[in-house]
This record gives sequence, C-alpha cells and structure tokens, in this order.
Amino acid sequence: MDTDKQTARGLADIEAYLYREAHLSAARRRLARFVARADDFSAEQKAELETWYLGEQRYVARMVTDHIADSISAVEDQHRVRFGRWLRGTLIGMTVITLAVIAGAVIAVCLLR
Repeated sequence: MDTDKQTARGLADIEAYLYREAHLSAARRRLARFVARADDFSAEQKAELETWYLGEQRYVARMVTDHIADSISAVEDQHRVRFGRWLRGTLIGMTVITLAVIAGAVIAVCLLR
C-alpha cells in the first residue's frame, strides 16, 4: 500500500473515530439527563442501563459509519468507471484526430510533389 492510500485510510479511520466519539458523547449526555429525571432506578440499574444504552449507541454509530463508508466507496467506484469511460473516449478522439492530421499531411506532401 502506498503512502497516499495509507494517509487516506488513516484520515478515514480518524474521521470514523471522531464521529463515533461525538455520537457516544451525545448519547452519554442524553442518558445523564434521563437518569437525572428518573428517581426510581437503583445505582445498579442505572449502571446497567448506561452499559446497555452506550453499547447500543456504539453499535448504531458503527453501523452509520459503515454505511457512510459503503456509500463513499460506491460513489468512488462509480466515479472511477465514469472517468475510465471519459478517458477511453478522449483517447479514441485524440487517436482519430492524430490519424486525420497524419493523413492530411501525407495527402499534402503527395499533392506538392
């Protein structure tokens, strides 16, 4: 793997980590507000609820991050195919123009003799 790909992968990993942490931070704040309003939970129940809820939110954040990564990969694949077609068309066009110029030059040389 070359340096550019490693850098891109590292940036994607950092971005995914930051997204998950932001999502979990928001989940912790929501959970803290909920637990503060609920007086009928014991300390053990609150800890169990926190463990369960944060686990679920971690799963949701991972699923969202994976979905975003899959969407980006699909768009990159579509772009690669589209760019390949454009490049192929450009190559064919340039080849036709080059052949036309060569044919014109040959005809001009033959007519001038």
